[in-house]
Amino acid sequence: MLLTIDCGNTNTIFSIWDGTRFVSTWRTATDHQRTADQYFVWLSTLMSLQKIKANITDVIISSTVPRVVFNLRVLSDRYFNTRPIVVGKSECKIPIDVRVDSGTAVGPDRIVNSVAGYNLFGGNLIIVDFGTATTFDVVDHDGAYVGGVIAPGVNLSLQALHQMAAALPHVDIAKPEKVIGRNTVSCMQSGVFWGYIGLVKEICKKIKEEKKEAMRIVATGGLAPLLQSTEALFEDVEENLTMHGLRLIFDYNIKSIDSL
Repeated sequence: MLLTIDCGNTNTIFSIWDGTRFVSTWRTATDHQRTADQYFVWLSTLMSLQKIKANITDVIISSTVPRVVFNLRVLSDRYFNTRPIVVGKSECKIPIDVRVDSGTAVGPDRIVNSVAGYNLFGGNLIIVDFGTATTFDVVDHDGAYVGGVIAPGVNLSLQALHQMAAALPHVDIAKPEKVIGRNTVSCMQSGVFWGYIGLVKEICKKIKEEKKEAMRIVATGGLAPLLQSTEALFEDVEENLTMHGLRLIFDYNIKSIDSL
């Protein structure tokens, strides 16, 4: 079985692929100090609670936090007796072209999402990922990654308001009853909620104008369903887009090895 690991700035997601489907998915806070032993105890406990008997033979990792990768490598080697494939490293092959400025390092999560999006929906895509940052990734007609946009994430914006303005409390993102808030919390929620709907609309509009092509908008990340329930911003919402992309990249690398 394949263990896919998506390590973001805020959360790290583990999923087990049995060859036909993802058996289960678990999430933990990203912490570069967490050891391989701690990862294994946490993961094996969750598997035991769900009565999942998985013979993990392969591991693939996508991480936007370089300091976490070492302990995930140790986890793979010590407990699963395998050397993981790490997206973004030279030994990991990617099934799409990356057409950006020379010397530019593209986040592995953005590459993985582009691979998954092209596989599921074809080319000419805008992939919106609501994470610590809100990213807009553009996939060309032939599946190539050709760049994108990075904006502050929703929770990051709320956190900045709370930390930098003494009188503003910490609030959670939610759809406000009215646009015009009647108290501080509702004012903040309205600003962030409707502000991000406007941000998504305008950035996608500008990308389409620049590309001069009809483009399909695909969203992933925790906030996508909430925004989609209010306005039809996206043609598709794919919760497991990154995990699907990791599986595809793993399969591509295995085929490349087999063809040697």
